[in-house]
Amino acid sequence: MDSTRRPHPTPGTGGNTGTAGTDAERFWEQHYRARPAATARVNPLLAETAAPLRPGAALDLGCGAGGDALWLAEQGWQVTAVDISTTAVERIRDRARALGIADRVAAEQHDLAVGFPAGQFDLVSAQYFQTPFALPRSHVLRTAAAALRPGGLLLIVDHGSTAPWSWNQDPDIHYPTPAEIAAELALDPGRWSVLRADMPRRRATGPAGETATVTDNVLLVQRITA
Repeated sequence: MDSTRRPHPTPGTGGNTGTAGTDAERFWEQHYRARPAATARVNPLLAETAAPLRPGAALDLGCGAGGDALWLAEQGWQVTAVDISTTAVERIRDRARALGIADRVAAEQHDLAVGFPAGQFDLVSAQYFQTPFALPRSHVLRTAAAALRPGGLLLIVDHGSTAPWSWNQDPDIHYPTPAEIAAELALDPGRWSVLRADMPRRRATGPAGETATVTDNVLLVQRITA
């Protein structure tokens, strides 16, 4: 993950949330409060996917520092950006106002373990949507797929390797492949089509400016019928 997004977490879909929602909100709030506000970059796989598309309504799940949401809005998208951290959400609102695109960015605080933003979308982006806390990830992503309009795209980009700056250096960690993620979603092939499922490599930049080659697990799904 680039340094403008969330730190490298433990993969997993989670299960029952219990008190984890409160713990997760506290953790991510402390994370963003401890970091100075910074100009965030768009994730390259999102830019690659969205650049040729006609702008519409987009949803950014776990928007973090806001690089993706703000970039999409600058391209003409109407963006709903959601994060569990109130600080992250407020910073995105401030940055959108400074850039003159506040009318195209709706930043909302959501704990996606217990709720999902309203609306229908032409693009849903889930960039490194992983957490060390319990999260019904597959359920959230299935809900995201169901929120797509016909022809809409769900882009899921996950970590596929351990970066040197990751907080989890477990050599036995398993990163689900795109095929495994698709199997977990269990979407009806009559209503959704997999357009891309691969594991590209790229140079990434860590929080201290260090660089390394990392692998991304990419799944791109399109809703083909209502």
